[in-house]
Amino acid sequence: MKLLPLLLLAYLIGSIPFGLWIGKIFFHKNLRECGSGNTGATNTFRALGVKSGIIVLILDMLKGALATILPLIFHIHEVNPLIFGACAVLGHTFPIFAHFKGGKAVATSGGLLLGYNPWLFIFVIVVFSLFLFLTSMVSFASLGVSVSTVILVLLSPMFHWFIVPNFDPLLDIIIIALASFIWIRHHTNFKRIFNKTESTVPFGLGFFSKKREA
Repeated sequence: MKLLPLLLLAYLIGSIPFGLWIGKIFFHKNLRECGSGNTGATNTFRALGVKSGIIVLILDMLKGALATILPLIFHIHEVNPLIFGACAVLGHTFPIFAHFKGGKAVATSGGLLLGYNPWLFIFVIVVFSLFLFLTSMVSFASLGVSVSTVILVLLSPMFHWFIVPNFDPLLDIIIIALASFIWIRHHTNFKRIFNKTESTVPFGLGFFSKKREA
């Protein structure tokens, strides 16, 4: 009896559009009308500043983590926690509280990993940071870490690495699905990356961007 309400709760947690609400309440700005029009952490950084971007990034990750541990909190054992985390990612991307137009799933997907496998989450943070430092592009880092994570979860059990020591078919499916979803959601970034017109952050080496050429 608790299962369906908790799955709905996971979706609703993911649906909370922190970036959109923080922009409207504290800055009187609508993220839909700023930058990329996205409500996630990246556009929050651009439109509202570093502090707000960091806050939204953390909150969006916590959405995924909280949803993933809901089965632990409510003693649900018959459903894999990844399903609850996936519901939060779905909510973040298609939020009922923001007309079903949300973020690109990166931060909340990271939160899902934090709640399910902290070692895998640490891997994602390290690889994302490396890509971001090399390219100065959040979009490139998001795409790069999604592919890297797929490769890791598929290869790690073969070598019994501690990050994912055993085969976990559902984890494989979820990670591949999330990576595919992230690539689909970033389709508008591809052309800008190839044309070297993608937005960059003010640090890092700036490979593949006009920042590097300058």
